[in-house]
Amino acid sequence: MNQQHPIKRRQFLERSLLTASGIGLGSCLPQTWLKAALAVGQNSAKKILVVIQLSGGNDGLNTVIPVRNPEYKRLRPKLAIPEDKSIGIGEDLSLHSSLKSIAGLLEKNQFAIVQGVGYPSPNRSHFESMDIWHSCETKNKRGKTGWLGRWLDHSTTLNSEIQPSDTRSTNNDSIALHLGSEVQPFALTSLQVNVPSLSSIEQFRFQATSDIKSLDSSEAVKMKADNLAGSDSDLLDFVAGSTQSAIAASKRLEEALKQSTNVESFPSTQLGQKLQVIARLIRSGLQTNVYYVTLDGFDTHAQQPAAHANLLSQWSEALGAFVNYLSESGDMDRTLVMTFSEFGRRVAENASEGTDHGAAAPLFLAGTNLQKSIIGDHPKLTDLDDGDLKHQIDFRSVYATILQQWLDCSPEICLGKSYPLIDLFQQQS
Repeated sequence: MNQQHPIKRRQFLERSLLTASGIGLGSCLPQTWLKAALAVGQNSAKKILVVIQLSGGNDGLNTVIPVRNPEYKRLRPKLAIPEDKSIGIGEDLSLHSSLKSIAGLLEKNQFAIVQGVGYPSPNRSHFESMDIWHSCETKNKRGKTGWLGRWLDHSTTLNSEIQPSDTRSTNNDSIALHLGSEVQPFALTSLQVNVPSLSSIEQFRFQATSDIKSLDSSEAVKMKADNLAGSDSDLLDFVAGSTQSAIAASKRLEEALKQSTNVESFPSTQLGQKLQVIARLIRSGLQTNVYYVTLDGFDTHAQQPAAHANLLSQWSEALGAFVNYLSESGDMDRTLVMTFSEFGRRVAENASEGTDHGAAAPLFLAGTNLQKSIIGDHPKLTDLDDGDLKHQIDFRSVYATILQQWLDCSPEICLGKSYPLIDLFQQQS
């Protein structure tokens, strides 16, 4: 009975003292989280990856539209978007009319469409398919970490080996950050790194109250912990170290946000405000390499046109503002944005003026050194798999290319095996 109390005290203190900082901690060991915070300095020269997850299953067929394909019009008598109400991009394809900002990025060679992305034996369950995208494995083979979590573990271990403990950077910028009120995506789950999950940037800021101020002193923290936990030295070290690290990170974020202004171009939508915060943090020099955000609502089973148009407009305007803002400072040269959804929709519309769960769909990239605007051929509408588009590019090939050519990591470390690379980026001279 007595042996169970320290564990309960530990859990209580971890949650009660650290939640004051607005940091959501995962299942990793506290000391490894602190180790990762200290090791992040080595990552400051690396490039940045921003992931936008479109949850619910984006209808790729009405996003990148085969406007002149007779099968498209036959299978979607009500939902098919006519050519004169779309944005032509060549190759008999058009963009949804809500994607004006993204069309502008295409014209400037800052956007790429990767067509027909998916995986073998697709699963139409939101949860299972998203887990496959996050873990790169089916349920019977799935481990405890996500693909980006494995990159975090590798980077942290590598940095710790490169930098001796007495010379390691003491900044507390997190190597990755999830911004949103939803549950942290499994893709970020790591064995060594606890990624902060912030519902808003304001949540991360400490308020100038006497209670929070008392946490600035390690002695005060130890006293507070000692009153609650007795003589658990590991717990005391964790509370003192974690609280001081959180305070330092909070101050660092506050300073970063103050340095960057002129954000009036960002829309007031939820995604627009998330990307505004990320853009300001990048532009101010925060040493974070991976950012993750979500836009929900793409499960358009009924009355799809208006809902889908609104969602695509939110994504397009937010992404356009983000790319333009970072292009002004030159920071877009080191930033790549990847947008994906767990699956597309079925080719044929349903009886409710919507679409049901499908399979392959386009994946999207934004950056300044992309190879070309359209990668791969549009899936054939006359060669379907039980009513679904067949995938041509395995999503893990996209991941592998990003890992190797953008994040400077061997894909096998994060994906478990090798996958064919695809031509995403311009060759560096």
